[in-house]
Amino acid sequence: MKKLPIILSILFFACNGDDDNRNNCNFLFDAGVNLTVNINLPQFSQLAFPGNSVYVSNQGNNGIWLYRLNSATLYAWDAADPSHTPSGCSTLTDSGTGDIVVCGCEDANQYGLATGQGLDGNTQPCTLQPYRVDDLGNNSYLVTN
Repeated sequence: MKKLPIILSILFFACNGDDDNRNNCNFLFDAGVNLTVNINLPQFSQLAFPGNSVYVSNQGNNGIWLYRLNSATLYAWDAADPSHTPSGCSTLTDSGTGDIVVCGCEDANQYGLATGQGLDGNTQPCTLQPYRVDDLGNNSYLVTN
């Protein structure tokens, strides 16, 4: 019985660590996403080629970025910078490379669409919020959370 308070104390202090990185990355809402993407359609046709991305508005927090990694892999990321509360400047836009997106806020955070990781110089070590992508066949995909 004497061991119980010791075990509880250890668990409390082990679980009560101050993880600033995790706490600084909780700005995004758990917005419901249910999007069907058919890359045979003109608005998604760029996704037929690896290394290309497409922005879809009115989904997630500030839209969704779809990224074709290779012929078998399509990623979907929330288009809101996870280091900021959603606002006009926190929507991630294409940097011009097709695989890097940048925040419009003063800190100009950049993220790689191939990994979702922040690039050098980001003020916070947050990663992009991913969405689930299921291959439905016939060049169609279902993006959900």
